[in-house]
Amino acid sequence: MKLDILQYAHHRNGICGAPFDVLLFRAPESGNMLAIVFEEQHHVAVLNVDNLALGDIAFMSNSWRGDVFEPHLRRGIALVKAHLKAENDGRKEA
Repeated sequence: MKLDILQYAHHRNGICGAPFDVLLFRAPESGNMLAIVFEEQHHVAVLNVDNLALGDIAFMSNSWRGDVFEPHLRRGIALVKAHLKAENDGRKEA
């Protein structure tokens, strides 16, 4: 599955919550999506952004298989983090 990652952010979730990554991405046949990915495997939430904008957070209406998206999301997160690290390392050398 090819995902186009549009935006990425890491949230530390306060001082005692479980940190998580948030991605806005486009998926074939699913549209504009939002993913919340926790560090622990199998802890992924995926929602359609257009449905969210309409206030739709209902199960079976705006619910997507996190297990299907998870490997692709985690791969995308790793790529984004590597890119950000390379950018940061390049600034340190300049």
